[in-house]
Amino acid sequence: MLITDKKMTGIMSKYVIGIDYGTLSGRSVLIDVSNGNELASSVFDYPHAVMDEKLPDGTALGVDWALQHPDDYLDVLGNTVPSVMKMAGIDAKDVIGVGIDFTACTVLPAKADGTPLCKTEKFKSEPNAWVKLWKHHAAQEEANRLNEIAEEQGQDFLKRYGGKISSEWMVPKVWQTLNEAPEVYNEADRFIEAADWVIWQLTGSEKRNTCTAGYKAIWHKHNGYPDKDFFASLHPGMRNFTQEKLSDDLYPVGTKAGEISSWAAQLTGLKEGTAVAVANVDAHVSVPAVGITDAAKMLMIMGTSTCHMVLGEKEKTVPGMCGVVEDGIIEGFLGYEAGQSCVGDHFQWFVDNSTPPSYFKEAEDRGIDIHDLLTLKAEKLKPGESGLMALDWWNGNRSVLVDVDLSGMMVGLTLATRPEEIYRALIEATAYGTRMIIETFRGNGVPVNELYAAGGIAEKNPFIMQIYADVTNMEIKISGSPQTPALGSAMFGAVAAGREQGGYENIVDAADKMSKLKDKVYRPVKENAAVYDKLFAEYKFLHDYFGRGANDVMKRLKNIRKTHV
Repeated sequence: MLITDKKMTGIMSKYVIGIDYGTLSGRSVLIDVSNGNELASSVFDYPHAVMDEKLPDGTALGVDWALQHPDDYLDVLGNTVPSVMKMAGIDAKDVIGVGIDFTACTVLPAKADGTPLCKTEKFKSEPNAWVKLWKHHAAQEEANRLNEIAEEQGQDFLKRYGGKISSEWMVPKVWQTLNEAPEVYNEADRFIEAADWVIWQLTGSEKRNTCTAGYKAIWHKHNGYPDKDFFASLHPGMRNFTQEKLSDDLYPVGTKAGEISSWAAQLTGLKEGTAVAVANVDAHVSVPAVGITDAAKMLMIMGTSTCHMVLGEKEKTVPGMCGVVEDGIIEGFLGYEAGQSCVGDHFQWFVDNSTPPSYFKEAEDRGIDIHDLLTLKAEKLKPGESGLMALDWWNGNRSVLVDVDLSGMMVGLTLATRPEEIYRALIEATAYGTRMIIETFRGNGVPVNELYAAGGIAEKNPFIMQIYADVTNMEIKISGSPQTPALGSAMFGAVAAGREQGGYENIVDAADKMSKLKDKVYRPVKENAAVYDKLFAEYKFLHDYFGRGANDVMKRLKNIRKTHV
């Protein structure tokens, strides 16, 4: 009899846990170190979700705010980590490492002991004391002014971020805090990424990662942060920002942040002393999880938004990229990031606000989800058949225009337009946005020769993935794990544990054994690709016309709206 159970053969398996913090929930997966197989998964929905209208005590929020509650992050640890070990029947002593990833830039002000200011009685009703989620866009005025000042001064760092710092990044969010709530800024001993804050809670020590510092906080491996004079030119109170509010104690991804503390062991059920990896970003940690460990291969992480990650061998200036960081994804490469702020949210908006009741009734009668019904109807259409063209800016533009004040639009509507035609046009718009990013990288010296996809959309919707293959005219390989970021975090947990404990020497070795790809590959249909070439030319015209200053109607409308809110 062939025995495959490692326990029966006397070979004891080792396991790692990856924890993925998303926009609305956190997830833990338990992974076999030897082959990357998932044994158990557990999800915890944040009780406070995204606070975009009011704080827990009822304090109203303004336009473009997006906050979270730090207690939700600890609840993820307390609920999902014990759950996956129980489901898999695994003893905590056989878990050799833990890794986490997070949405970014998601930042909070804290005291020197790690206590979030929003948890204090003094600041519980002050919005700027809470966690500012990645999609908090209320710091756009600060971002605009920062970019103007940096350009006037000829600051070298701008080119590493495609010419603009996004309102989603750390410095605009912190500057907003100083402008609107100086008392919060002054009493905060730390402004810290939520990813690093969770590591602080797990290990008892503050260990910041170079990934978020590089991509989100204008830090450079060789030059550090911009100098004091630059921050003083933003606001006199920020002269000593990096020295007083951040930390120079930075650690590259793939290193060990520390070990599970006694407090964290009680919270999670993990064994005290278990290795904990330095934190990472959800998109970045996904790259080795699909086996990408060399240049010219782009990964799209497709969910509510999409992040586009690609490794390069030389540092290039790419307009509108979110950042380029040496060793930011894989040691030895330049890690490039770009993205789209609205993808899955785009489609959900249409379902929530523009789908007629008759379609919901039909979906119910057929026993399928409303998205499935719209997909079935939309896939019967040919490219270009609807006569519609959309711009995918329902939540602003992250790349390549870096402007959250842009908004969505639809051209070609008639009295005969059907819901599925609009739904398909919205899908196509996001695919055009991805092609715009790919072409911008290629046009600026960063090759993109292969395309990969991960995330809920890539996992569940073949129709959308075929459109992306047709629009980009590229084959698309799909992640083999439905929890790609969590798998990637688990892999880094195995690296943090090290080879002596049953893990790996580095992330390349871990990727060789633990990464996952499906057999399914989406290949472009020649006839469709030809039509989409023509449609993309129209998209590009509208993209530049409304996005590069020829017609700022979107911004004018937004300003009028602000006067009435």
